[in-house]
Amino acid sequence: MNWDWDRLQQQRRNRQGGGDGGGRPSPDWEELKRKLSQLTRLRISGVGILIGLIVLLWLASGIYIVDPDEVGVVKRFGAYTRTVQSGPHYHLPYPVETVQTPSVTTVRRIEIGFRTPEGTSKLIKAKFRKVPKEALMLTGDENLVNVQYTVQYTIKNAEKYLFQISQPRTAVKEAAEASMRDVVGDNEISDILTTQKFEIQNESQELLQDILDSYNSGIQVSSVKMQDVHPPDQVRDAFKDVASAREDKSTLINQAQAYRNKIIPEARGQVASIRNEAEAYKETKVRQARGEAARFDKLLKQYRKAKRITRKRLYLEAMQDVLGDVQQKTILTDSASENMVPFLPLNQPSGTKRGLPGEAGQKQSSGDN
Repeated sequence: MNWDWDRLQQQRRNRQGGGDGGGRPSPDWEELKRKLSQLTRLRISGVGILIGLIVLLWLASGIYIVDPDEVGVVKRFGAYTRTVQSGPHYHLPYPVETVQTPSVTTVRRIEIGFRTPEGTSKLIKAKFRKVPKEALMLTGDENLVNVQYTVQYTIKNAEKYLFQISQPRTAVKEAAEASMRDVVGDNEISDILTTQKFEIQNESQELLQDILDSYNSGIQVSSVKMQDVHPPDQVRDAFKDVASAREDKSTLINQAQAYRNKIIPEARGQVASIRNEAEAYKETKVRQARGEAARFDKLLKQYRKAKRITRKRLYLEAMQDVLGDVQQKTILTDSASENMVPFLPLNQPSGTKRGLPGEAGQKQSSGDN
C-alpha cells in the first residue's frame, strides 16, 4: 500500500514537469479515487481481523483450572451461581462471570496471645512476641492468667466461607478469644495451670465451633491448643511456690498410696496365714478330743466289765509312762519303805531322772491294794 502511494506521487510529479510551454497539467482524479478506495478497504479488513482476535481472546479467558485441593465458586454479576470441583472448567468471560478458587484442605493457623515473625521457626520461643491484651484473662476464682494458644481450621463449605462473612480470619480470631475467655472464666486458676488444660482445650473448641456455625461461616475448627499458660509476671514466683507445694503434696500422697498398697496385701496374707493355722489347730484339737472321748468310752465299757483288772492295767500303763525313762529303779515293799531313810543319789549325773525309793514303794503298795 505504501508502494502504491509512492508511485502515485511520482506520476503526479511527472505530470507537473511535462506539458506544452511549461504549463501545469490537470491531476488524474479517477486514479486518485481508486487508490484511496483500495486503501480504505484494506484498513477496514485489518480492523475486523483485530476485533475478531480480541473477541476470541475474551471468550478464551473463561477457561480455568481448579487444583485438587481447591473448589471453584462461580459468580454471575457478583451473585453465587455454582460450585465446581477440581479439573478444567469454563465460565462466561469477565465481567459476566468470575470464579474464586479457595483451598479447602489447607489448615489455616491463628495465633492468639503471641505472634511468630514470618520465616521464624515456631520452635524457637525466644522469637515469640507476646500480645498481653489478647492473652490476659480472668479465671473463675477472680485471678488473672496469661493464656497463649493457637487455633487451626479448614474450609468445609466454600460458598458460606466466601459470602456469609466478610473477614473470615478476623471472625475466627474474635470468636476464639470469646470462647477461650468463657471457658477460662468457668475454671479456677489452679486447675487451669495443672490438670484441666486438656478439658479446657476441648470445651473451647466445641464452643468456638458452635459460634462459627451460628454465623454460617462454613469453617471447621481442627484444634485449639494451649501453647503456654502462666500467671502474670508480677506474681509468677508466688504461683511457682504454690505449684511446688502441690507437687510435694501429690508426691507424698502417691508415696502413702504406694505404702498402703504394699502393706495391705501383706497384712491380708498374714491374716489368711494365721486364720489357716488357727483352723488347722482347731481341727487337730477337735479330732484329738473326739479320739480321746471315743477311747474313754471304750475304756469305760471295759472297766464296767472288769473293774479290778482294768484299774490294774491303767496303773501299770501310768507307771510305764512315768518310769519309762528312768535307768535305775529301786522298788520296795510297804514294810521296807517304813524303815527306809530317803537318800540323795549323789553318784547320779545331773539331769538323770530317778524316783525316790519311798515314793516308788508307796506307789507299788497302792497298786497291790
